[in-house]
Amino acid sequence: MRHESEEIKSETAGILRDLEKLREFRGEPSDFWPGFMQGAARLTGTESGILLVRTEGEDGWKILYLWPPENQSVIKSPDILSEIEAAADIAAGENFSTKQIKKYFLFGIRLELGDRSRVGVAVFLTGRNAFGGSEETIVRLSLISDIPKIYQMNREAEKSKSDVVRFAETLDFMTTLNETKRYLAGAMTLCNEIASRFGCSRASLGWLEKGYVRVQAISHMERFEKKMDAVQSLETAMEEAFDQDEEIMVPRPEQNTSVIRSHEAYAIAQGVKYMVSLPIRQDSQPVGVLTCERGDTPFSENDINALRLICDQASRRLSDLKKSDHWFGKRMADSFCRALGRLIGVDHTFAKLMGVIFSVLLLFLLFGKLDYRIEAPFIVKTDDLAYLPAPFDGYIHEVHVQVGDEIKEGDLLLTLDDQELLLEESSAIADQSRYSRESDKARAGNALAEMKIANALKVQSEARLALIRYHLSNSEVMAPFSGIVVEGDLKELLGAPVRKGDILFKVARIDKMFVELDLDETSVHEIDPGHNGELAFVSRPAMKFPITVEMIDPVALAKEEGNIFQVRCAFTGEVKEWWRPGMSGIAKVDVGRRNILWIVTHRTVDFFRLLLWW
Repeated sequence: MRHESEEIKSETAGILRDLEKLREFRGEPSDFWPGFMQGAARLTGTESGILLVRTEGEDGWKILYLWPPENQSVIKSPDILSEIEAAADIAAGENFSTKQIKKYFLFGIRLELGDRSRVGVAVFLTGRNAFGGSEETIVRLSLISDIPKIYQMNREAEKSKSDVVRFAETLDFMTTLNETKRYLAGAMTLCNEIASRFGCSRASLGWLEKGYVRVQAISHMERFEKKMDAVQSLETAMEEAFDQDEEIMVPRPEQNTSVIRSHEAYAIAQGVKYMVSLPIRQDSQPVGVLTCERGDTPFSENDINALRLICDQASRRLSDLKKSDHWFGKRMADSFCRALGRLIGVDHTFAKLMGVIFSVLLLFLLFGKLDYRIEAPFIVKTDDLAYLPAPFDGYIHEVHVQVGDEIKEGDLLLTLDDQELLLEESSAIADQSRYSRESDKARAGNALAEMKIANALKVQSEARLALIRYHLSNSEVMAPFSGIVVEGDLKELLGAPVRKGDILFKVARIDKMFVELDLDETSVHEIDPGHNGELAFVSRPAMKFPITVEMIDPVALAKEEGNIFQVRCAFTGEVKEWWRPGMSGIAKVDVGRRNILWIVTHRTVDFFRLLLWW
């Protein structure tokens, strides 16, 4: 009995020692989790253990590890798997859970993974007959639940320490590389230092030249024949990494889909067991490849990260050395080719397109020519304008037209009241008859003096009758010619008195209209008689009508906006029925082709010439 107790104590002590070692473990997760699950299962006396992880934002659990691995029947049963996930849900919220199902007791414990975005739960199963006590099992699991968190902290500390060492080594390496003044010396320094620091049997540097990767340096080899099969095979492998722009390892890691055919062929031909190629990038574009070879130990993740850091830091220095390590003509030619490549390459397409458009516009402004047109306001006028006055004092009896009406020659426009004239006519006729009889009576009585007086009064009556009849004939105002009434809205003045000479109507002839431009004096020297142009009315701006310059008034008129010259222009097309004297708009006269830059800037240039002249 005592012997059995000692064996139990010894076994428990061994389990605790194994778990204590896990607290200081710094290896890979693939080695840690099997040891932890096995130790936890042995400590609690359970038969199986399942590690489940759930990432934030996801609903389901992911099985990360099953112990023992051969006990797959536990998770293959849908019923048991759903109970395991239910126990994991409870443990994730309450830190632990216990659950009893048909054949098993389930114990769940939440694990501290050191990552807030992930939740880890370990669920352990044991048969009902083997169950001892749930409280003791939960206590034991709680005591070891912090081991994963400690392991993660140790891993982070180890990674930080490794990063510091890696940065220090890279800084020391760059100090050595920066001391070199020539490109080949720098390439050899890179290969030799990497081969020495990382225990490589060979380190090689390839660089992009004329579209192909060419080997520049090989560690511990001052000279090598570039046409050797080994060198050409190495360049093919480097181009394989260059084209894919990613690290290539031989042998290829799991879940890596890179093409490594050329690397495998080189490794077989040269008897290389482990090999890695890393693209050297500058401004996110590959410019070279570093290839490292080993014959005994594979390249670890830390080795790859360290090599990547060295490549990133050394790329700029090597590129600068390569550019400067040529004679002056070669450097100028390379600079020109790079500039030309940037100019016509596919990068920065939008900026280049804008540059081309700007250049074309600039050339168009400097050397292009356009038809120059001078703009000026205009008004439609006519030379044939008749003023129709009142023929005598009277009253308006009837108005037959209004402003805007088209009329024909002889059309009746207005009628004056003739009743008073008719009465005067009757009176004049009576006087004429009376004086005629008095003249006859005096002649019969040989009264010569009375006869002459009667004849004179008769002549006076006849003259007054003729004047009255003349007024009667003019009581109807007629149109003197065909045209349009432009003034004389008398419809509301029926019965109103008018005096002799008052203007009743203005009638304009519309078949002989012309255009008068108000041309600014700054442009008058550009226009000559015979120049053609177009005009657009304010009332119908979409329609354009041709005109021709006929005459330029030689004297300027002073207006508020400045001095202007009046330019008379004639319509070259047919006259439209809706045109009216007084209509206005904008006219543009063609004066010939001019340089575009002059058209845009000449007014500003002239302004500053006057402003700055002394």
